[in-house]
Amino acid sequence: MNRTRVKVCGITRLEDATMAVNLGVDAIGLVFYSASPRFVEIGTAAVIAAAAGPFVSVVGLFVNASVEQVKETISLVDLDILQFHGDEDEAYCNQFSRPYIKAIRMHHDLNPNKSILEYPSARGFLFDSWSQDKYGGTGEIFDWNRLASLRGRPIILAGGLSPDNIDRAVSTLKPYALDVSGGVEAAPGIKSSKLVQLFVDRCSKA
Repeated sequence: MNRTRVKVCGITRLEDATMAVNLGVDAIGLVFYSASPRFVEIGTAAVIAAAAGPFVSVVGLFVNASVEQVKETISLVDLDILQFHGDEDEAYCNQFSRPYIKAIRMHHDLNPNKSILEYPSARGFLFDSWSQDKYGGTGEIFDWNRLASLRGRPIILAGGLSPDNIDRAVSTLKPYALDVSGGVEAAPGIKSSKLVQLFVDRCSKA
């Protein structure tokens, strides 16, 4: 776990996916939550997933989706892993015959150690900023020191990340991966090749 991996989430265009893969990201994220400005239609998502290649993970993000929606999506889009970013419980997350990541939104009174015990089948945990009316995509940073007791575990860190704070994120937590979206964008859902390159480069050196 010496190398911090990079996931670029909120991919909406084939050209951005190809660019991110060519720049060396480990994973790309496709958002299937219609309220998000980074929502992607299933047909476009299928094309993007097929172009990712065999060694880049394609992650599908869902927020309180119906079982039918998730099943339809995974039947049409070649997803490697699911990411549940809402209020889904363990039984819900574990029913789709796919490995999954559970996102934990860091409410001020949440105990991360207790929260992860509620999802024993999860492949990993992504920690993101809390918002009353948003499920991710806030662009805000939470107090990373709240995860200090989890250090040594495969932490996936999200929320307000950009090329400017990679060094601090890595030195604070030594995370398994950094999950970035808005911090590498020219506009919502439109990735900047310059910022993605900078993010990947700085992460590799942190």
